[in-house]
Amino acid sequence: MIIVNKLKKFIISIGRFFKEKFNGAKEIIKEGDNKVFASFFVMGLGQLLYKQWVKGFIYLAIQILFIVYFVLTGASDLFGLFTLGRKEGNEWYGIQGDNSIVMLIMGILSVIVIIFYIALYISNIKDCYKTQCAYDTLKKVNNFKDDVNNLLDKSFYKTALALPVVGVMVFSILPIVFMILIAFTNYGGDIVPPALVDWVGLANFKKILSLGQFAPTFFKIFGWNMLWAIMSTALNYFAGLGLALLLNKKCVKGKVIWRAFPILAYAIPGFITLLGFKFMFSYGGPINYYIALLGGEKIGFLGLNSKWIARFIGLGVNAWISIPSTMLLATGILSNINNDLYEAARVDGASAFRQFRKITLPYVIFATTPVLISQFIGNFNNFGIFYFLRGGLYSDGYFLASDTDLLINWLYNMSIDNNYYSVGAAISLVIFIITSIISLTVYVLSPAYRQEETFR
Repeated sequence: MIIVNKLKKFIISIGRFFKEKFNGAKEIIKEGDNKVFASFFVMGLGQLLYKQWVKGFIYLAIQILFIVYFVLTGASDLFGLFTLGRKEGNEWYGIQGDNSIVMLIMGILSVIVIIFYIALYISNIKDCYKTQCAYDTLKKVNNFKDDVNNLLDKSFYKTALALPVVGVMVFSILPIVFMILIAFTNYGGDIVPPALVDWVGLANFKKILSLGQFAPTFFKIFGWNMLWAIMSTALNYFAGLGLALLLNKKCVKGKVIWRAFPILAYAIPGFITLLGFKFMFSYGGPINYYIALLGGEKIGFLGLNSKWIARFIGLGVNAWISIPSTMLLATGILSNINNDLYEAARVDGASAFRQFRKITLPYVIFATTPVLISQFIGNFNNFGIFYFLRGGLYSDGYFLASDTDLLINWLYNMSIDNNYYSVGAAISLVIFIITSIISLTVYVLSPAYRQEETFR
């Protein structure tokens, strides 16, 4: 019910935003003079009519450059985004065809350019209307020098964020959108350039969720992935909290030394630790060496048929790597809890466990909920654990995966090792949807969101 109410508020806020924008556009259309309307057709023309020469020519140059770009390459790039090419190449005959993937990337880039142009086009109209309002109210009209000074002073945030925004659009948004769109194509397998890629709609998601070679593997891995994320997050969190509570006791001697050991384990690069554990549990490792020395048979801890043994080893190794960071976080939070609360609880006869359940745990969970969510997402997408411990194995009943692989490992096997790029992109989109829903749900229902005033 809480999530539904928050969703309603979010939708209402979006509605208000667009309503304000609509009212602003309606005002400009209703109150704007001929010079403002001139800027609707030619960028900068309104500013030129108001004798704002530099600003007007800059806007005009932007429109000319956009028209040149759109005529020379933008229109074809945008068209290629929908067609993904029509001419198939043939290397044998030396025929240079369309590269569907390049066309997809360039099409996305053209959409980004159009978005930037629309933003500048709107700013051109709003700036001209602002100038008109200044003239109508007999206020001082800013010249180009005033606008530059404003961008370096009051509106410096716009100047400072301009380049990062462009960088985010090109280097972050473009790859993400590319990955999402790949999930709706047949790219992969035998269909790679110079062969033409085509749009297939939801066919890749049907492959994952319906009967076939993908569906059984997906649901097996998804079930194990959820169990892994919950168990590893809970184990790392409560073990780290317990270690912090133990080292926080006054009776413990040599706290600096005891805290140093987990920190050293945390400081070692993770992949080195994983390779070390893989060697320890291998057939020729020290553990099997001592088992054989004592007269026992060697155990395939990470072998093809060691499903649950390998899974529990993965949980233990992940705990070894992750618990120190949770311990350090919890140690800092515990030092901020008011000791008067514990004193009052002891006076009332509360046991140590009750103090932990009523004072310590609520406070720590409140302070660490965002971190706890990030740890859950990190564990859900923990690629390295089973890749380094057991990578390269394919189990019976699994398609291109082992019984310890997570969805992120299966995605890697599908896309990198076996060229199922479109199905891999669909899996990554499913992972994003699942983790987003879980993260938002847990955060909205957590005390960090609902009881913020209680812990202040």
